[in-house]
Amino acid sequence: MAVAGVHGHGASHVRNVARLAETGRARLVAVADPRPAEGLPTGVQVYGGLDELLASTEVDVVIVSTPIQTHVPLAELAMRAGADVLLEKPPTASLAEFERLSALVDETGRACQIGFQAQASTATLKLAQMVADGRFGELRGISAVGKWVRTARYFQRARWAGRRTLDGVAVVDGAVTNPLAHSTAAALLLDGSTGVDDVRSVETELFRANAIESDDTTTVRVVTGRGTPILVAVTLCATEHLEPQVIVHGSTGRAVLKYASDTLEIYEGSCLQARKYEREDLLENLLAHRADPAVPLYVPVSATGGFTKVVEAVRVAAAPREIPPALIRWEGEGLDRHPIVQDVESWIDRASDELALFSELGAPWTA
Repeated sequence: MAVAGVHGHGASHVRNVARLAETGRARLVAVADPRPAEGLPTGVQVYGGLDELLASTEVDVVIVSTPIQTHVPLAELAMRAGADVLLEKPPTASLAEFERLSALVDETGRACQIGFQAQASTATLKLAQMVADGRFGELRGISAVGKWVRTARYFQRARWAGRRTLDGVAVVDGAVTNPLAHSTAAALLLDGSTGVDDVRSVETELFRANAIESDDTTTVRVVTGRGTPILVAVTLCATEHLEPQVIVHGSTGRAVLKYASDTLEIYEGSCLQARKYEREDLLENLLAHRADPAVPLYVPVSATGGFTKVVEAVRVAAAPREIPPALIRWEGEGLDRHPIVQDVESWIDRASDELALFSELGAPWTA
């Protein structure tokens, strides 16, 4: 195996390959990163770019954990070199790139797994089956809620962070499309609407408190081909950092998926059932698929089409509107400084419960 991008989240991929190496299932032979790499296993070759790595080293699997705008070019390099790919989310920054990536998979015959880990969670898959079986009666809708805190350090970690475009190339970083992307993707999976043709419409309302190009406080409403409204309400400007939730609203019950901890809560009448589940490893699943193609990938490229329709809607939307300073409180100093949008948690909860956009609720920053 080889890993492209070993800093940030890429470091966790290096550790995961090292874990598999302990049982002889994989060997990390090389990494590619323009910045110096430290703490690698003995004997691992280091290259400045994936093209140089692939020209010098034969690999079976490439893990791509690099800036969003490089995902498709690097995945293409790997697949054309005969390697299968684990590609971090979001897989592409546009619908056109998604179509290009899909065509590459078909042309090369290589496997490409997308890094939406929540879709390999037993909690997510069990809830999706419950929804399909009508466990909660008539489905009123699904909401995805994210209340996170991101400091100045987060937006200064790389040139592409907080950008809609960089050097004329689409990046589409933002609360919905990157840090809280799992929420939208999981909501679509629960509705059985993961394909590109499964999304009928997307409405976006993008706002920002930080001095960035992209959104940090947003509502998005998706209507799927099944007619299900999916309301995404997220912020990176909360008072405290909380675990994201995906909520199923039914006529006879309600379910809350906390995908970060693989926890599923079922509310029916006055009864609450809560259980924590296991999660499969996406890299191990890719290896199983390589050994036996009859083993399906948890997250093939085709299963991210619906999510990419949301990315595309954010990409072509007007630039996020600035939240008035009077509605923002700042905490911390230097790189730890971060904004807190006034009452944002309450507005997110209302958006989730009513499946409504911020403007429809009258949130003050939408005036």
